[in-house]
Amino acid sequence: MTILREYEEDIFISYAHIDNQSLVEGQKGWITSFHKALEIRLSQLLGDEPEVWRDESNMVGNQYIDDAIVKRLPRIAILVSVVTPRYINSKWCLKEVQEFYRFAEQTGGVRVSDKSRIFKVVKTPVPFDKHPPELQGILGYEFFRLDPTTGKPREFIFNSGPHADIHYWAKLDDLAYDIYQLMETLKAKPGAEAAAAADAEQAAAAAAATPPPGVTIYLAESTLDLAGERDQIRRELQQRGYRVLPDKPLPLNDADLRAAVSEDLRRSKLSVHLVGAHYGIVPEASDSSVVSLQNELAAERSRDPSFTRVIWMPPGLEVREERQRGFIDYLHNDPAAQHGAELLQTTIEDLKTTIQDKLSAASLQRAAAAASADDDAPRRVYLICDSQDLDEAGPVSDYLFEQGFEVITPVMEGDEAEVRADHKENLLLCDAILIYYGRAGDPWLRAKMLDLRKLAGYGRTKPLLAKAVFVAAPQTPAKDRFRTLEATVIRCPERFTPEPLRPLVAQLEATKGAQ
Repeated sequence: MTILREYEEDIFISYAHIDNQSLVEGQKGWITSFHKALEIRLSQLLGDEPEVWRDESNMVGNQYIDDAIVKRLPRIAILVSVVTPRYINSKWCLKEVQEFYRFAEQTGGVRVSDKSRIFKVVKTPVPFDKHPPELQGILGYEFFRLDPTTGKPREFIFNSGPHADIHYWAKLDDLAYDIYQLMETLKAKPGAEAAAAADAEQAAAAAAATPPPGVTIYLAESTLDLAGERDQIRRELQQRGYRVLPDKPLPLNDADLRAAVSEDLRRSKLSVHLVGAHYGIVPEASDSSVVSLQNELAAERSRDPSFTRVIWMPPGLEVREERQRGFIDYLHNDPAAQHGAELLQTTIEDLKTTIQDKLSAASLQRAAAAASADDDAPRRVYLICDSQDLDEAGPVSDYLFEQGFEVITPVMEGDEAEVRADHKENLLLCDAILIYYGRAGDPWLRAKMLDLRKLAGYGRTKPLLAKAVFVAAPQTPAKDRFRTLEATVIRCPERFTPEPLRPLVAQLEATKGAQ
């Protein structure tokens, strides 16, 4: 009994028989092991056993496709194509793809919502332009990686125990989860709606200007050295219910690539860019790599304050290519490259935390907008100080509170992630920022001033009513020389008195009723 009642088989695995021949006598073939593992993982996700079928006869690649297989294809819900050099040279395998595609177009379409009924598993690298046309618009699940030292492909191997290939199991889990999601979508469609489904999906495709409900994230294509990290991020985002773009291969010429990326970015609220050691592929008619072009277009998209982006590099990154060194220098030093972005060189776990912070920023912005819409609500002043200055900053906090302001100070306890999350939340919700520059040193002040420049990258869209630095005791030559155009400088080098703060108070009072 199939899980998808409208079909006689849930899944058909299309493959070239030579790819199931084991290099070791007595060992199961790659396809046999893949079939079994996929079936078990899908059963675990679905809570039921799907019908997964493949042809196990010993037909050779130049024979005509069996009529019995052709007759079964219209009644199969999902096709899994295992792409290899032999697969694309097999008339039989290509016929299976073509016939499934043709029948699928006649019975509801190949695409269901934003998902394809064909899944492309790339076991062995094949040039993209050699893939069957029916598979070229589909993202593949690559069961191999390129050796960074030799450039040679290393296929993922089915094994278990202490020597298990974690890359194989991670990629299989990606594939199984995506098939599971498609099957849940297909199960939700009653049979009576099947005839209308194709028309509805075509109308939805024509109205692509309207993004689907929920939050969409653009996870930029990366170079192969970061493919594992990108897969990990994509997997976790999809499991949390986010839609991740691009959902099809990017074109390899400049004009088409720019159009495709721009459209995906337009539909997204956040973009994430992973930058590694290699410059990557350069499309036709372009001087920039795919990675660089995606970042350039995302920087343009960042002019919209509702959009933000994260650029991430792994710690200890070693770059040998001159072009990539230039690109990374540009990201670090050019203000245009950093506009609307947060640049990280941290662990992958820190990147995940930052992404979650960005995704929660939208709800924080809504809360801030609702609060600021109330003219009678007190203005919120974020008084940033170091832990060693907390007591000395007390009179400043007391005075502002007495003037009718809600004063927020940083969290001083908890783990680093909690402190950082609280700090970012305060930066997003406050009406004004006052940095207390006391015993903390210059590096601390520089970090806090940098936060002021990163507000848009953190997701803030509403302008601050005031930004100021309160220069307090002890007096030092560095403090005497301190000046900035990015904030108001308030000097109170000796015992606290309220006079220096009164212009700031007047400025905030004047904004009541103006927003």
